[in-house]
Amino acid sequence: MKLWLVRHAQPLVASGICYGRLDVAADAPATAQCAQALAALLPPGTRVRSSPLQRCEQLTSALHGLRPDLTYKIEPRLQEMDFGQWEGRAWQHIAPAELAAWTDDFAGYAAGHSGECVRSFMARVGAVFDGLPGPSDTLWITHAGVIRAVDLLARGLRHPTQASQWPLDAPNYGQWRTLALPIG
Repeated sequence: MKLWLVRHAQPLVASGICYGRLDVAADAPATAQCAQALAALLPPGTRVRSSPLQRCEQLTSALHGLRPDLTYKIEPRLQEMDFGQWEGRAWQHIAPAELAAWTDDFAGYAAGHSGECVRSFMARVGAVFDGLPGPSDTLWITHAGVIRAVDLLARGLRHPTQASQWPLDAPNYGQWRTLALPIG
């Protein structure tokens, strides 16, 4: 089976803003373009799971309009990491000491003081990953952080303890990658 990991289209937020859990819309034409490309590629029987944030729901809705034959479900655990009080702030305006506290305790520090820690985020995404149904393909419409977490999970790393372990690579907005996973 394949797991398709799709990143939402470009969000309508200024560059350099921390917007993890902020519920911002995505660019409509870019969303439609992504949905058209996916609709042409997805095999029959693909299960679609989507983050409930509107930038992902827009893509889910557009894809459903083109491929109503697929099964769709909103999956709250596919939301981006919660960055707490950092949400909506420019990354450059977050105090270096706050960012250092996060990287110094990468697994346990609650991002933005009131947000989510990497340990909790990995457990949340890992629970969905572990419950993947087979043998049909599954498509997740989600976020860069979730896709990076899946990269670690697929390599067997469930508990990153250092920021240097976190993957930097993720698909661009409106792009995807696939993972071939064993069935069963």
